[in-house]
Amino acid sequence: MSLIEVKDLSFKYKDTLLENINFRLLEKEHAVLVGKNGTGKTTLLKLLAKELIPDSGVITFNNKVRVGYLDQYANIDKDLTVWEYIYAVFAPLHKKEIELNEVYLKISNEKDDQKINRLLAYASTIQDELNDSDYYDLDVKINNILIGLGLYKEILSFKIKELSGGMREKLILAKLLLSESDMLILDEPTNFLDVIHIEWLTKFLISFKGSYLVVSHQESFINEIAEVVFSLENGYIERYKGNYLFYLAEKDLRIKQQNTQFKKQQEYIKKTEIFIAKNIAKATLSTRAKSRVKMLNKITRLKGYKESKKYSFSFPLSKETGKDVLKVSNLEIGYEFPLVDPISFEVKKGDRIVITGKNGVGKSTLIKTLLNLKEKISGSYTWIDTAIFSYFSQENENNKEISPFELVDYNFATWNKEEIMSLLGSVGINYEMANRPLSSLSGGEVTRIRLAILKNKKGNVLILDEPTNHLDIDAKSALLKALKEYEGTLILVSHDKEFYLNICTIEIELTQS
Repeated sequence: MSLIEVKDLSFKYKDTLLENINFRLLEKEHAVLVGKNGTGKTTLLKLLAKELIPDSGVITFNNKVRVGYLDQYANIDKDLTVWEYIYAVFAPLHKKEIELNEVYLKISNEKDDQKINRLLAYASTIQDELNDSDYYDLDVKINNILIGLGLYKEILSFKIKELSGGMREKLILAKLLLSESDMLILDEPTNFLDVIHIEWLTKFLISFKGSYLVVSHQESFINEIAEVVFSLENGYIERYKGNYLFYLAEKDLRIKQQNTQFKKQQEYIKKTEIFIAKNIAKATLSTRAKSRVKMLNKITRLKGYKESKKYSFSFPLSKETGKDVLKVSNLEIGYEFPLVDPISFEVKKGDRIVITGKNGVGKSTLIKTLLNLKEKISGSYTWIDTAIFSYFSQENENNKEISPFELVDYNFATWNKEEIMSLLGSVGINYEMANRPLSSLSGGEVTRIRLAILKNKKGNVLILDEPTNHLDIDAKSALLKALKEYEGTLILVSHDKEFYLNICTIEIELTQS
C-alpha cells in the first residue's frame, strides 16, 4: 500500500528544478533521498510537507497516515520552555485525561444505575486509549529520547532561547520522534549529533515500525538505515531497492547504460536531421523526409548524465600576526551559570585548533565570548592587536528573504554585477538561484554562499563554527582543500571527526562543569 504517491510533479522558481517527478513510498518502507546540493531534495520535502505548492502534478497521501516533518530551518517560539514545547505533542492525551476525570466526577454524582453504566463504559474507552498510548509512561519515554539525542532532563525547565543552536535542532528532532507519526520526513537529522547519538538515532530508525524518507549526506548513516534509495539527479528520481552501497554500485551501471543510450540516440537524431535537411525539398524524397520529421517529433529525448558541479573555496591571508595570537586564562563562559570549568589555553601563530565536546557544552558560546559577541562570566582572554577575524557562525543570521545577490552586494557594496556573480558561480550558484530568496535554497547552498563571502573578507584568524553541516561530499572536499591551503591561524568547531582530523593538530575538548 502506498503512503505517498507522486505523479508528474514539476516545480520551478525561474529555471526548472523538478520536472515530471514520479515515485511511491510504500507502507513500512525505510527510504533515503540522495543527490548533490542544489538538486532539489529540500524543495521536494517541502512539497511533500505542503509548505510549497507544485506547478503541476499530484501528491497523494493515504488519508489515515500521520506525517511528521523535520525541517532544517523550523521556526519555534524561543520564549517557550522546553517542557512546554515537548509536551505540546501530548496535548490531545492531556485533554483525554481531563475528560476522564470529568467522567469519573459525573459518576460519583450520578444516582441512575443505567447512566452510571454508560459513563463507566465511556470511561473505560478513554482509559484504554490512554493505556495504549503509554500515557502514564510519558516521562520515561521523553527522558529516553532526550538522552538518546544527547540532551538531558534538566533542560525541560530552560527557555528555548537559552539553548545553543545545536541543542535547539536536537529538541525539534526529539519532539518529532515523540509524535508517534506513521511516516517521518527527515531533512538532515544528524546535523549537530555526536557519533554516539547518531548510533542511537540509527537504531531508532531501523526499529521504527512506520515509513520514513530521510535526506542526509552522511554516508555511513544512510547506508545503515536505507532499504530503498531514491536518487534525485538531473531533475528526476530513480529508485534503487537496496542500501546505499548497493545504490552506488548500481548507479555506476545505470550511468554507463544511460550515456550509451544517449550517445546512440544523439547519433541517430543527427543522422536523421542531416537526411531531412538534404531531402525535404526534393520531390522524389520529400515524403520520406517529412515522415522522418514526424518520427523525430515522437521520440522521447533521453538525457545524458551531467557531472557534478565543481566548487571552489579559498581564505586569503590579509597580513601576518605576531607569534602569540591568543591567551585565555581561567575563562568562565555561560549564561547565569558557567557551562564548563574555567578554560585556559594559548594559540600561537599558524596553529590549527579544533574545539570539540558534546552539544550544549558551550563550544559556540566560547567562540562568541572570544569574539566579544557575548559577555564572559569571569577570567580573561587577550588577542594580539594584529588579529583580523574571518568568522563563520553556526547559525545563519542573515535575513532569509533577501537573495544571495543582495547578500553579497550588502557585504561588498563597491562590487559590480560581474564580480558578485563570479563569486556566487564559484560555489555553484547560477543567475536564477542568485536572485531567489535564501529561504528557497537548500542548507548546503546557503552554507556555500556564506563560506564564499569569507573569501573576500580577508583576515589572519579564521574561525569556523560547524561549517560542514548541510554540505555534500563534493562541497566538503572543496572546503577541506581550502583549509589545508590556508596560511593563517585556524580555530574550528566541529563534530565531524573524519573532517577535522585531516586539518587540525591541536584539540581542545570542552567537558561539562
